[in-house]
Amino acid sequence: MIPTLLTDSITPNIERALHYALLWGLEAVELRSVGGPGDRVPDVNERKLRGQLMESEMPVMAVSPALFEGHLADRAAWLNEVATLDDTLRFCSRIDCPRIVVAGFRGQTRDTQDDLADPFRHAAARTQGSGVQLCVSNSAAGLIRTGAELRSLLDAVGDPAVLAAWNPMAAAMAGEDPSHGVDALEGRIGLVRCSNGSASGNGWEPRTIDSGAVDWADQIQRLRRLGFAGPLSLEVRVEPRVKTGLREATALIRMLRTA
Repeated sequence: MIPTLLTDSITPNIERALHYALLWGLEAVELRSVGGPGDRVPDVNERKLRGQLMESEMPVMAVSPALFEGHLADRAAWLNEVATLDDTLRFCSRIDCPRIVVAGFRGQTRDTQDDLADPFRHAAARTQGSGVQLCVSNSAAGLIRTGAELRSLLDAVGDPAVLAAWNPMAAAMAGEDPSHGVDALEGRIGLVRCSNGSASGNGWEPRTIDSGAVDWADQIQRLRRLGFAGPLSLEVRVEPRVKTGLREATALIRMLRTA
């Protein structure tokens, strides 16, 4: 498993984010917003980005463009997003990135599993032959909330290049035991999003990775038993983020070594 930093969870300034990733002993990065808050991959200053990646010798494990973050019923919108995958695939080729992380649409209800699988089948057809994996994330506020729901979607899509971007924290917020969720995804995980939180009177509040609803030591042990060797992408959510990021990166690396 590869300890990875979701760079804009610290700062959209890629130079600073790469500095922190190296300083904290992380081995790779995932890119989402690079430059300013609205500069979402692949629409970023690529020349500057590639220069800084080359200088740091830091590999990019995944990119997370703004795909499938809207409503499933808006077919025209998601078909347009599928068409933009060509730009993202070319971007991935130029920066040697093997994964694209996509969302699972907003909302709480859907018509059928086949309706939900349809956009991902279109996207898989677009990425066919590229060597790039399409990783679908679960979200507590989306149509795909848990590991079990994510596995059902992947089975409905039926393409081995479409995998899970597994988010145990989102599953916990949706009421699933994260240990059940990760086991349900055996053999189909392409990336793991690492964050934590706990329920309070005001809803769910962010916590560091070593405290909260997700037992990350158990998650990593289960992932190891399942043969997962991909990126564990750390998303820092607790302020002050630079100080917290050091603590969380250290804890993540320690758990990996123990596993």
